[in-house]
Amino acid sequence: MLSSIHSLQPHLLGLLRIVSSLVLFSYGTQKILHFPAAASVPPAGSLSWIAGLLELTLGFLVLVGFQTRIAAFVLSGLMAFAYFIGHASKGIYPAQNGGVAAILFCFVFLYLVAAGAGPLSVDSLLKRGRTAAARPNKQNAEVA
Repeated sequence: MLSSIHSLQPHLLGLLRIVSSLVLFSYGTQKILHFPAAASVPPAGSLSWIAGLLELTLGFLVLVGFQTRIAAFVLSGLMAFAYFIGHASKGIYPAQNGGVAAILFCFVFLYLVAAGAGPLSVDSLLKRGRTAAARPNKQNAEVA
């Protein structure tokens, strides 16, 4: 049973990446694109607006799995700052200060920095393409 669960690990990594980045991406669409409509949106150029821009752009990169480690690193730091700037001053316990999502995002994206995007990603497709291009082609070798 453990071997069958272990074989699912790369696909579950991809699922974690996709779901977590999709949720973060939705925060960015709300702040920047005003979709879905929110009670209030941050003014352009404000700290919250810049955070929304990063959530939108880098969240999309992580969602599709392109330059995942770099984008996840920046997002992990963004979420750490979000926790300490917006939540920690309200109390020590995340359940009381409203910082649960920021902490979870911070450590999920930190994990993605170490683990990478997984097999269901643009990064994986590009890596396979580079590996195939680096391998000598038997047909071309025979012609030469």
